[in-house]
Amino acid sequence: MPMDPRLLRPRAPSGDSDVLNYIAAVEAADAQPLEQAVKNAYRDFILGCKTDGIWDAIKASCILAGARTLAGALVPLKGAAPTNNNFVSGDYNRETGLSPDASNKYLDSNRANDADPQDSNHNAAWVSVAHSGGSTGIYMDGGGTGSGANNFGESAIAGNLFSRNRTSSSTLTAATLPTGLVGINRSISTEYILRADGSNNTISEASQTPSSSDVFIYAREGTPTVTNARIAFYSIGESLDLALLDTRVTALITAIGNAI
Repeated sequence: MPMDPRLLRPRAPSGDSDVLNYIAAVEAADAQPLEQAVKNAYRDFILGCKTDGIWDAIKASCILAGARTLAGALVPLKGAAPTNNNFVSGDYNRETGLSPDASNKYLDSNRANDADPQDSNHNAAWVSVAHSGGSTGIYMDGGGTGSGANNFGESAIAGNLFSRNRTSSSTLTAATLPTGLVGINRSISTEYILRADGSNNTISEASQTPSSSDVFIYAREGTPTVTNARIAFYSIGESLDLALLDTRVTALITAIGNAI
């Protein structure tokens, strides 16, 4: 018996307003339609985050993959659009994201580090290509090395990530050039979680009043970027389950890669 041809049609985007508005905004910035499979990837990610109960905690985010152009990739999934500092179209890859090539290129998320509560916050990035070269590689930063800072990235000490969450104290965690989701999350005053290599690491550091600096991607405010990592997604906001976010972003990036 032949298959019903209706089952072979591409799935239409959900009627969810967040899905429709995001896809429309990306296509407007690209000045051309997206592939249906890319639209499906966006839709499944947004609806999946809502199902998991983590959508509302995401306050500023960009999917730096899937869009046909750099302008489309910088359309915010949530929150304010980031300020692009020196990225050009050649730095963007639809499957793997945006790379600064260790030069003077970075994004200002335009979300202040203290916009989220002291003991309810997260910063996370999907790293497609890890930083390399034996120097510190900053993935996300708000506040530098000062009191109440949030940041993480590759340490100059080989095989380690550094991280801070609402603290001036940097902690090193063994991780060998991890790709995938790397992020920090705080839900209580006495400790925070660093997620890398698909695992959560508990860091016992008491929180401090958060710095008011904007959260930057690829750089620290006022200093040139030093990372050559390629990042395909970032998220900033209140406390959420990083393992759930990891699963959703993994599926998103995989689906985009299969679609293009």
